[in-house]
Amino acid sequence: MASVVGDRLRLVVKVLGSLVVDEVEQTARLRRRSKRDEPPPAEAAQASAGAEQRRARAVRRALESLGPFYVKLGQILSSRPDMVPQTIRDELQNLHDQVDVQPFSVFEPVLAGDLGPDWKLRFDDIDTTAPLGAASLAQVYRVTLPGGRPAVVKIQRPGIREGVLADMALMRRASRIVARVAPRFNEVIDIEAMLGSVFDAMEPELDFTGEARNMDEARENIRPFRTLQVPRVLHASGRVLVQSLAPGTSVRHIDRGHFTDDERIEIGKDLLRFMYRGYFVHRVFHADPHAGNVFAAPGGPATLIDWGMVGRLDRRTSLQLLPLFMTLAQNDGAGLAHHWAGMGRMTAWSDMPAFAADMAAFVPKVSHLSLEDLNFGVSLTTVLAKATKRGIGSPPSVSLLGKSFANLDGSVRYLAPEITLPEVFQGEVPKILFELGREFLGRHQFARNSMELLLTAVTSPEQCRGVLADIANRQFALNVHEPRTSAAAGGQRSMRPSGGLLALAALALVVGRRRSG
Repeated sequence: MASVVGDRLRLVVKVLGSLVVDEVEQTARLRRRSKRDEPPPAEAAQASAGAEQRRARAVRRALESLGPFYVKLGQILSSRPDMVPQTIRDELQNLHDQVDVQPFSVFEPVLAGDLGPDWKLRFDDIDTTAPLGAASLAQVYRVTLPGGRPAVVKIQRPGIREGVLADMALMRRASRIVARVAPRFNEVIDIEAMLGSVFDAMEPELDFTGEARNMDEARENIRPFRTLQVPRVLHASGRVLVQSLAPGTSVRHIDRGHFTDDERIEIGKDLLRFMYRGYFVHRVFHADPHAGNVFAAPGGPATLIDWGMVGRLDRRTSLQLLPLFMTLAQNDGAGLAHHWAGMGRMTAWSDMPAFAADMAAFVPKVSHLSLEDLNFGVSLTTVLAKATKRGIGSPPSVSLLGKSFANLDGSVRYLAPEITLPEVFQGEVPKILFELGREFLGRHQFARNSMELLLTAVTSPEQCRGVLADIANRQFALNVHEPRTSAAAGGQRSMRPSGGLLALAALALVVGRRRSG
């Protein structure tokens, strides 16, 4: 492993060194040109924009040349306006499609190694002329199983696992250096924690048995949604995954005219509902639901494929995320600022009043828009950038969440751009709260949750009275956290759990049982 890390380090230094040298040469050339002949302002601005685009393309090509890990990292950075300029983020969006296709002969040793020398006997036929898909870590081919059943085989690129693990080790070292040399930056953006969440999500992509487990779990979770399905796992080993064929084509290439309006809108809404359940109920979500990973055909369910990169949320973060969504749906900018700060962390220089003012100005512009006019992923990254600017640290999981959100609304936009996200979310909230209520009253959580409610009652009687008053007036306020010290004063915030959300979840459970009785 040490030798692989050393080889990767030399390659990274070589590629980044070439990038730096090229940038220095280009800058020097532009300076010499401007000294000889001062261009008009319009031409100077155009030259500057051209230089920025050239720089962005160079960064994207450098990441592609370094391999799949850096491609994934670039995709994450494309949703981080607090870290990367707009021009480069726009270019990094192209990393989704820029993958070299290798001949099938490169993958035959992988099949023989994982399936045995007689691997060909497992299939009646395999189409080796061109892969169905080529990703940064694997290629996918159409096969016919004995008996004529169509399927696909996903084959990991040879040697890719070792290279990615070496890149992860290098990035961990680099993140620790950043923490030492730029402590103020690292306090707001915890690079090591952010990378850790990305590494955890990528692990199943390096071992297909993990991806198979993700698919089995997702197939159970998706059952309530009649317009959606997940492929069935037929065989899984470390580097080879055989699964059922997803019918239709990716929603990026569908003709909406071939679907009825009701059909495509219901698929889009179910996709949103399923992902909302993943964020708030199951706490496991597809981290890469872009349009190329959603297949649809008229008259049948849509298929969500590629479960290698999956995000997982702890219970507290998931509960904090729910009221944040609700404040956006309810056009409550100040509430969104409050819950975002509660989900993240305050620094010594945090400016909470300014952040609240930012959100009060921003949220009314987007809360009423349909997907045709709203890019939810961009909206989320706007909030992220404002929070960072105001010294408010965001949770490590926000990178994967941002990637998931951005890809999700892009996929739904191809299907049904007229859908309004807040409307779908508000319709799903009672069901989500019902599930949270069931969890709250479940055997494993009841004792702990009861103690939290008791502690809240003892330490914050006025808050409990407020919750009961809201319930009596049928006005429910979802407050996951309440600051004990003033954020406006720039002090650290000590947070304590609120019973509001749990009480509302319990109430939803009771109401749901009465309705079903």
